[in-house]
Amino acid sequence: MRSLISVCSMLFLIGAGILAGTRAFPAVAHPSGAAIFKHRCAACHGVGGKGSPGLNAPDFTDPKWQASTTDKTMTAIIKLGKKGSGMPAFGNMLKEEEITAVVAYLRSLNRSKKK
Repeated sequence: MRSLISVCSMLFLIGAGILAGTRAFPAVAHPSGAAIFKHRCAACHGVGGKGSPGLNAPDFTDPKWQASTTDKTMTAIIKLGKKGSGMPAFGNMLKEEEITAVVAYLRSLNRSKKK
């Protein structure tokens, strides 16, 4: 009887360890900046990121815009929005890594880097 209890206890601890391990180390999913942009931003900024002058949305493909806008500024605008424009705040809707992915995607749109 005592050995049965020991075996059951051992199986319980192994099972608990496996469950704890799967929760402690979940699979890391890297957010897609392109997918987030398409879902959240393209309606105003255009599918290709060329912007919309009527909405005062910048052309993210413009090398001058790319050179004059820092990653820190882009991150702040995505998080907090931009007063005086139609740009809403996404800080409560997107995680930090999603915002970082969007900024990286915006950088990829720079047409001066394309050959």
